[in-house]
Amino acid sequence: MINAAIVGLGKWGRNLVNSVQGKSDVVRFVAGATRTLSKAEAYAREKGLRLYHSYENVLADPKVDAVVLATPHTQHAAQIVAAAKAGKHVFSEKPIALTAKSAEAAVRACARAGVALAVGFNWRFQPALREIKRMLEDGRLGKLLHLEGNFCGPSVYRVSRDHWRQARDEAPAGGMTGRGVHVVDAFLYLAGRIESVHAQSSRRVLDYGIDDTTSMLFRFESGATGYLGTVIATAETWRMQIFGSKGCVEVSDVEHLTTWQMKACHADPAQLHVHHKPQLLSFPELSTERAELENFARAAMEKRPLAVAGGDEVHGVEVFEAILRSANSGKTVRIGAKKA
Repeated sequence: MINAAIVGLGKWGRNLVNSVQGKSDVVRFVAGATRTLSKAEAYAREKGLRLYHSYENVLADPKVDAVVLATPHTQHAAQIVAAAKAGKHVFSEKPIALTAKSAEAAVRACARAGVALAVGFNWRFQPALREIKRMLEDGRLGKLLHLEGNFCGPSVYRVSRDHWRQARDEAPAGGMTGRGVHVVDAFLYLAGRIESVHAQSSRRVLDYGIDDTTSMLFRFESGATGYLGTVIATAETWRMQIFGSKGCVEVSDVEHLTTWQMKACHADPAQLHVHHKPQLLSFPELSTERAELENFARAAMEKRPLAVAGGDEVHGVEVFEAILRSANSGKTVRIGAKKA
């Protein structure tokens, strides 16, 4: 059993605690840290958490094996390095960092310390996404041609002007930072590394805060192409569609934390003029938050690395940086190319 501390007891931090507390045989939360203790005292008592007012106090607790970071984006990299130095395993909410340099430093710090590092890309535990991966690997979808996605909602309306989520340094690409990174990571899982990106981003609704409309075009090293849009001043919705030479699949809904259903449609060489309706596939119910935390806990107990140098977690940040550079310059940016 891994004894973990939750750092950041806002809505999402509590959601992570709730997903495993009293339900898991491999991980439990024993402590928590938050800036405003009074707001979390009742919840901490209910969940049996020792409550600290600082991250440093958590790292000094010998009864804490691992920390789970549900903190602002700009804090992740430094907090990961501090945890590694303290010998604590680390689960960080996404993104792991906002620059590839700091992401790489965080990964290497954990490798040197021999602690496990995981990043909260819970979509990778969705049964539907794993089935799409198998369909690409076994040839049912044919050659991968193109991927499309969007992840939208009314995010900019949900928080006040002075909330950290409205700060442009916390979300420099608008909805891409908090939402779109999930889709990019799913793309990497299915299609491999991204070679180049062309992006545009703007704030069109409020007179303050982060961009509300961001869109991107991708080219993958495999030759496949992709598109992603994040509009965070609209109704809640998300969708991802994968096109292969033998068929296409789609996952979509309003909620993304539920277990997805999947639509699958195949091209019939004998009936190419017939418009076949898609098949709807369902999967056993699963908590992706519990699955990702338990996967992290098992890796920690086995001292097995998860996020590694050169892995998808770091490459995803390289893609993120390229999106920012492209949106600012109006030019297509190759991943890994030197900054002008």
